[in-house]
Amino acid sequence: MTAIYSQPSSVVSQVRRQTIGGLPFYFEVGVLPVVCTVGLLAFGGLPVAAPADVGMSADRLQAIDRIVERGIAAGGFPGASVVVGRRGAAVWSKGYGRLTWGERAAPVSADSTVYDLASLTKVVATTAAAMVLYDRGRLSLDAPVHRYLPAFVGRGRERVTVRDLLTHRSGLPAGRDLWRVAGTPSEARRQVLRTGLVRAPGRRAEYSDVGADVLGFVVEAAAGEPLDRFVRRTVYAPLGMHDTGFRPPRAWRARTAPTEVTPPRGRPLRGEVHDENAHALGGVAGHAGLFGTAADLAVLAQTLLNGGEFHGVRVFSDSAVRLFTTDAGGWRGLGWQTCQGSGSCGLQLSDRAYGHTGFTGTSLWIDPERELFVIVLTNWVHNPAGHRYRPIAVLADVRADIADVAGLSVMDGPGVKPMPRELRVEAGNGWPAVAAR
Repeated sequence: MTAIYSQPSSVVSQVRRQTIGGLPFYFEVGVLPVVCTVGLLAFGGLPVAAPADVGMSADRLQAIDRIVERGIAAGGFPGASVVVGRRGAAVWSKGYGRLTWGERAAPVSADSTVYDLASLTKVVATTAAAMVLYDRGRLSLDAPVHRYLPAFVGRGRERVTVRDLLTHRSGLPAGRDLWRVAGTPSEARRQVLRTGLVRAPGRRAEYSDVGADVLGFVVEAAAGEPLDRFVRRTVYAPLGMHDTGFRPPRAWRARTAPTEVTPPRGRPLRGEVHDENAHALGGVAGHAGLFGTAADLAVLAQTLLNGGEFHGVRVFSDSAVRLFTTDAGGWRGLGWQTCQGSGSCGLQLSDRAYGHTGFTGTSLWIDPERELFVIVLTNWVHNPAGHRYRPIAVLADVRADIADVAGLSVMDGPGVKPMPRELRVEAGNGWPAVAAR
């Protein structure tokens, strides 16, 4: 028997396993009535396993509760979805807090709450699409960009390659205020393609939203269809990621975490992309615009850990997965970031780990050495008028602590390390004084 479950309560629900008469029984424990199923329980598209069944410590994973609760109490974000998976199964999947700071707001559910994924778009959409096209022989990494976008020439731009875009070595600037100069998506696109280089391509990495947007246009040219349609058809639909996409339908609104309350657009944002430049481009951009759930991201993470296949459906070749996720110099793969023991990946994932973060408060890290993935989704940017602060240090510490706890909970590897005496969220370094108490 298989059951699909969610955790709609605030910091309360978890799955426990007990063997009765030789059969595994799974119990969802929380403020809701206890749910019991025989056999395999499912989280989205993944089976659920007790931590011990995949070589992890349930006791250590319990620290995630403390980490997220402290982040919410400190005003870092109103709610969060957290998923940890290993060896093909979800071992920790919880929704914490609520969609907004309101006491009557809907609680977060790890499998159904939709978040604005912000720059996770760069890997979950744009890079994923590039991987598919690379596999199909329709995208050459060392081809000049102007092979796909003839207008991308002049002032040295003809020397920029697709690989340069993927490694953020194109020489394009970090960003542009498209929303200030473009009145339509087509004009915003022209502005992107007219953007001049700020340095010679290939020399130095500079994280660039503009480069990601150009890459999105390359994908569309190579695919012969819009980015959102292509990635939905070739990646999300085959994998059953039905809660992932650009320009989410109105039917998702009630379960979508809102973002900015007073943005330049002059209205609160919910189910509408937070990033102003992605909005200027029509809501579909190479750098931002994607929405999705933690459950859907868990399916993609497991697909990558499986070498590009999930439940008999192959969307990437194993060679493409290795190529795009391996350090290509500095601390970047192709599209993907690699973990250098800092930032939201913490200190305990392996050197082979890769992932990405998003400005709205999202992160995804995948560790092939440990067969592990860690997903944290929040709406850090949701800061209603009168709310006391929105400290980035709180979000940074929460994401890094969760990644560390996940890594330290793996008990079957060499040299298991002790848990730290004090977590970052307990030290509160850089937190506002009132939040650190």
